[in-house]
Amino acid sequence: MNDHCVARLVDLGNFLKSRHYEFTTPTPLTHHRVLRNRVEKAGRDLRDIFGWNLPFDGALLPLPLRDQLAREGLTQLQDTGVYQSTVRVSSLGDELYVHSRFPTSEEDAVFFGPDTYRFAALIAQELATQPLGAHGRILDMGCGGGPGGIVATRSAGGRVHEVVLADINPKALALAKANARLAQVEFCTFVQSDLFQGITGDFDLIVSNPPYLVDAERRTYRHGGGDYGEGLSQRILEQSIAHLRPGGRLILYTGSAVVQGVDPFSVWAAGIAERTGCAFTRREIDPDVFGEELDRPEYAGVDRIAAIGLVVQRPPA
Repeated sequence: MNDHCVARLVDLGNFLKSRHYEFTTPTPLTHHRVLRNRVEKAGRDLRDIFGWNLPFDGALLPLPLRDQLAREGLTQLQDTGVYQSTVRVSSLGDELYVHSRFPTSEEDAVFFGPDTYRFAALIAQELATQPLGAHGRILDMGCGGGPGGIVATRSAGGRVHEVVLADINPKALALAKANARLAQVEFCTFVQSDLFQGITGDFDLIVSNPPYLVDAERRTYRHGGGDYGEGLSQRILEQSIAHLRPGGRLILYTGSAVVQGVDPFSVWAAGIAERTGCAFTRREIDPDVFGEELDRPEYAGVDRIAAIGLVVQRPPA
């Protein structure tokens, strides 16, 4: 996505805001079931077009916007004469976020869904309990479309000096740029990086919501590696500690396989925190997510996949 495409995404977001657009994105399974159960398969309104990602009559969009989106490949004209959006737009709090179309099957897809809402709530709760100090520096590692960094910046209440949105995926960074502009977040830096390879300096707050499943196709937005998908979360936790300022925190939202009643990743994380002298807290946010993954042979012997929030904090100077 080039700068023109990013600008058109901002135009789209502002247009949707002017129409008081709202859409809460469900799980992919729920999305599939809703579409399957619909009698009318064509889009009827903006929620159908940019939320449910249904094909639509071009007359449903203002002509200049429709043509601008089509020129940038953000809508596509089908052989049947109808259009279909190549992006979706979801609401979170007072903001709108652009992300990948349904289904998220492409290698470079940028995911947004129930995990995003839980991640955002975790960040807001943590910063309400322990506010960020003045002139804070924030990193959203593996930012996707940027909701973690944007929510953290908003929750910090104007005490942010810089927010860095970093991802290995160029499409994610383009969407993050559009979403940051839509949210009017200033002091934003965008970095294409494989974890911390392209990151300089230390941070008062690092937030991350990495992929945490085992994906046979090894898609970037979904595959976490390791035995049960915990590999990327382990790398982020270890490397983040080295990039925290004294008193700085990592807020990590991830999924963790529970095996015979034990969460091995959290046990490992607590050990790393203890060895590095960091404070460590764990909360189980949802006891059972992506239960359908347990049908896969990689998860044989797993009780459940729990959504967890880990906070690791370096001691103050």
